[in-house]
Amino acid sequence: MKTLAYWGYATAWFLVRHMPEKAAYRVARFAADQIYKRGGKQIDRLRSNYTRVRPELSGEDLEKLVREGMRSYLRYWCDTFRLPSWSPTKISSEVITENEHFLTDPVDEGRGCVVSLPHAGNWDHAGAYFCSKGYKVVTVAEHLEPEKLFRKFLSYREKIGMEVLDASARSLGVLSQRLRAGGLVALVADRDLSRSGVNVEFFGYPSRMPIGPAILSIQTGAPLITAFVSYEPKGIRIVFQKAIEVPDNGTQSEKAAAMIQESAKRFEDHIRERTVDWHMLQRIWIED
Repeated sequence: MKTLAYWGYATAWFLVRHMPEKAAYRVARFAADQIYKRGGKQIDRLRSNYTRVRPELSGEDLEKLVREGMRSYLRYWCDTFRLPSWSPTKISSEVITENEHFLTDPVDEGRGCVVSLPHAGNWDHAGAYFCSKGYKVVTVAEHLEPEKLFRKFLSYREKIGMEVLDASARSLGVLSQRLRAGGLVALVADRDLSRSGVNVEFFGYPSRMPIGPAILSIQTGAPLITAFVSYEPKGIRIVFQKAIEVPDNGTQSEKAAAMIQESAKRFEDHIRERTVDWHMLQRIWIED
C-alpha cells in the first residue's frame, strides 16, 4: 500500500508538472469536485472544522465553503507538482506581501526570526519567494511513509532553496543554531504533532499547538512573528504581523504558552476571513 502511495504521488507529480498550465489547473479543480461529491472521512473532517470556524453558516452556504476549500487544497497540490519548473521571475512576480519588513528587518540585522503560520494557501511558494530573494529558509517536515515519498518531498523543498529538518527532538537544537547565526526559521504551527504541545483556545474550543516557535524565540532572542498565506486569483498573498512580545513574568513554559495563545488568536482572525484557504483535513480540536 505504501509503495502504491509513492507511485501515485510520483506519477501525478510527473504528469501535472508537464501538462499545459491551464489544463493542469482544470484537472485539479475537476478532481476536487469529484472528491467533494464522493465524500468520505476527509470531506467530513473539513466540513466539521469549517463548521467550528464559521458556525453561522449552514446548509448550502456551508457546503459551498467545503467545496471551495477542497478546490483550494487541490490547487495547492497542483502548485506543488509544478513549482520545481517555475522560474525565479514567476515565483517572485506572483507574490503580494503585507508588512514584509517584520520578517526581513530582524534577519537583515542578524537577529534571526521565527515565523509561525498555519496550513493555509501555499506555504512552499512563500518559502520559495524568500529563497529567491537570497534568504536561507529553515523549516521542519513531518516524516512521511513510505520513506521514498518523504525523501521526494525533502528533495523538492531543498531544490526550492530551503533547509529541511526531519521533525524530532534534535531539530530544536539545529534550529536554535540557525537563529543565533541570524537565520530565518519558518514553522507551520497550527496542529501539534508531538507530545510537547501546549493547550490553547482556538475558535472557542480547546486545542493543542506546538510550543517550539515560542521556545526558540525565548531562548535565542529572535522575534516570533506570525504570517498567513492565502490565494489570489494569480499567485499568493502573505500577510505578516509584528513580533509577539515575550511576557515579563512567569516560567519559560508559561511565557511560551502565552505566546502560542496569541499566535492562535492571530491565526483565528485570518482563517475566519479566508476559511477556504485553510487546508485542515485532520483532527485539530482535543474533543475530536
